[in-house]
Amino acid sequence: MSTALVEIRNVTKHYVRGKQKVEVLHGISIDIPKGDFVALMGPSGSGKTTLLNLIGGLDQPSGGEIVVDGERIDRMSGGQLSDWRARHVGFVFQFYNLLPVLTAERNVELPLLLTKMGAAERLKRANIALEIVGLKDRARHKPKELSGGQEQRVAIARALVSDPTLLVCDEPTGDLDRKTADEILTLLQRLNSEYGKTIVMVTHDPKAAEYARRTLHLDKGTLLADSAAAA
Repeated sequence: MSTALVEIRNVTKHYVRGKQKVEVLHGISIDIPKGDFVALMGPSGSGKTTLLNLIGGLDQPSGGEIVVDGERIDRMSGGQLSDWRARHVGFVFQFYNLLPVLTAERNVELPLLLTKMGAAERLKRANIALEIVGLKDRARHKPKELSGGQEQRVAIARALVSDPTLLVCDEPTGDLDRKTADEILTLLQRLNSEYGKTIVMVTHDPKAAEYARRTLHLDKGTLLADSAAAA
């Protein structure tokens, strides 16, 4: 692995609810090298999803610095962050977020509609992404015609289609049975090892974390440990 792709320095995050200030993250500092696969673990309310959202540019810190691929994303405006996310981040969520009226192919194509890419090139890339996740033969199927595991594979293909700098996964196997979850995690592991994708994954499942290269543990907004996975 080379130099850090993600550099987080003394990051804090708080929210204001009424007159109450709720501290969520307390001075977090992490380096994530290019090509890493990191699992973020911790109990509910530990701040792991908040941290993931900051890394993915869905939210901004209250203090500290976040640098991704040389860019200070903590200084960006809302519009700049939106453009940055479109170029650099692929998101995978627990509940897939596929549009039911569109085929797998068209769902995967969606992020490319924000680019100046032509229609033929968009569909070509969508089919390449579906082939990578093992679903090229399901390109014309709609979500209701797919299993939960296949839907998540389509969602992963959608996250990959723009060749993002970073894959950000929030409980990607939380809605799947063990066998299907292991298949999805094996796919993520392959995307990391064979395609060099840098992955940050929030999970509550210790078995899921074993697929990562290392695990970061958060509790009450504080980083507890950084350990190599036992995979």
